[in-house]
Amino acid sequence: MITGQMFRDGVISGANNIANSRQAVDALNIFPVPDGDTGTNMSMTIASAADEVKDLPDDVALCDVAKKTAGALLRGARGNSGVILSLIFRGFSKAFKGLEEAGGKDVARAFRAGTDAAYKAVMKPTEGTILTVVRCAAEAAENMAEINDDPMEVCVAALEAAKTALASTPELLPVLKQAGVVDAGGQGFLLVLQGMESVFGYNAIIRPVGEEAIADDKDLKAEENAQEPTLSYSVKFTVYKNSKAKESDPIKLRAYLEAIGENVTVSEDGGKIEAELCTDAPGNVITNALKYGQLYDITLENLREPIEEHSEEKQVSAVAEPINDYGFVSVCAGDGLTELFKDLGADSVVSGGQTMNPSTDDIVNAVLSVPAKVVYVLPNNKNIIMAAQMARDEIKDRKVAVLETKTIPQGISAMLAFDETVSVEENVETMTAQAGLTKTASVTFAARDSEVDGKPIKKGQMMGLCNGAIKFIGEDKEEIAFNSAAELFNPEENSLITVIYGKDETEENANKIEQMLIDKLGDDVEVSVVDGGQPVYYYIISVE
Repeated sequence: MITGQMFRDGVISGANNIANSRQAVDALNIFPVPDGDTGTNMSMTIASAADEVKDLPDDVALCDVAKKTAGALLRGARGNSGVILSLIFRGFSKAFKGLEEAGGKDVARAFRAGTDAAYKAVMKPTEGTILTVVRCAAEAAENMAEINDDPMEVCVAALEAAKTALASTPELLPVLKQAGVVDAGGQGFLLVLQGMESVFGYNAIIRPVGEEAIADDKDLKAEENAQEPTLSYSVKFTVYKNSKAKESDPIKLRAYLEAIGENVTVSEDGGKIEAELCTDAPGNVITNALKYGQLYDITLENLREPIEEHSEEKQVSAVAEPINDYGFVSVCAGDGLTELFKDLGADSVVSGGQTMNPSTDDIVNAVLSVPAKVVYVLPNNKNIIMAAQMARDEIKDRKVAVLETKTIPQGISAMLAFDETVSVEENVETMTAQAGLTKTASVTFAARDSEVDGKPIKKGQMMGLCNGAIKFIGEDKEEIAFNSAAELFNPEENSLITVIYGKDETEENANKIEQMLIDKLGDDVEVSVVDGGQPVYYYIISVE
């Protein structure tokens, strides 16, 4: 039988297993645009559950640990892959409701419930993805449970079927076959299953890479927890390196951090540096890190402050009484864009976007901080829409309307189309329609070697995207931005172009694009230049 303790340890093992292979899963993303990355999103999603259940007692009931796991996954879900993973575990929780432990048929029902939940959440399910992998696992689990109620045999059957299904994904999705890879979401799910099976089959929790595998010694654990921390703060952060930054060598950063802290870890992955340490001087850490580029995902924890009291106080203070008729929550990254959305009426702006998908809980907290009876949420990124919808379903004390805006320009257009004199339904329809009429061009760099329409793209090359499709490749960012905007502009439909320049660009360069567009399209077109301060994208261009 599968007990609560086994499920608890399985979640921890699964989280460790995907964390250990996070970068490998990220590398399976075939589209070269920098994004939140499947491995990172899934790893962060299940890590929230592992952290939630790690202190549960050994005699915990299966239903309780499954429910706690599902809740934590929901709150921590990031990106579409993270949301789907959370829905699978929500299905597990429903199937295990009321059970102290599970037999083979219970496990089969859990896989089926997880599969159904995942498929229902996706408007147009695509085979050759994580959906295929979980469905095949469920079918194999059901078939085995019919002839053998041993839960271990059922789990093994599901795992083997998941492996086979993952291997078949390139045959179901031509883009995967062309790139010579399997589906990233399916691979992430398989890693979680393998981590759990390590516990179910061998009573062995997979440990994080670099951590010595030790027996579970509760006395030792208690002794470690009782020790007073020698330093006051735990600091974690990510730096996206900037070619114009003063420093670039992560070894030099590590040397500095080791000089002012303890337990230092620094790793580099392409243009990204991730670091963690304990220190008494967090301000100095941040100041020095800024020399290497733009800082994201900064986490500062006071090691001497009671954590439970702190989180409880934060939760209470974050909720606002719904007094006003309406309010807005927008997702974006960059000081300029944040200010722009607030000028347009956004009550709360969630920091996030490409490479930084906010969690469901981030969006829930933002909505609850808005003192309104109806809150409109603008995700402004296709990989954030599902998390926003999950957040909507969790909020009961006010109405939440999620606008399916996929780009920053769509979000801006939607807000401009809002009319306080009409109903929520009419506003959603009008705002969605206006967003759909807005064309988006953008310029960024290739995060990996790839091939588009038979043309090779080298890591680091500049790319111009028109409504999400890569149209231009080269070295001159301004030329690519101009070509991308001109490609989308139709004089019979459009009259306004807005050039939003990012953190690593200058107003002078943006003005060059403005002049190039006026020279080509004539004085009838209105071109505006806005300082967005966004990371990742050198230019985001709206054509209306």
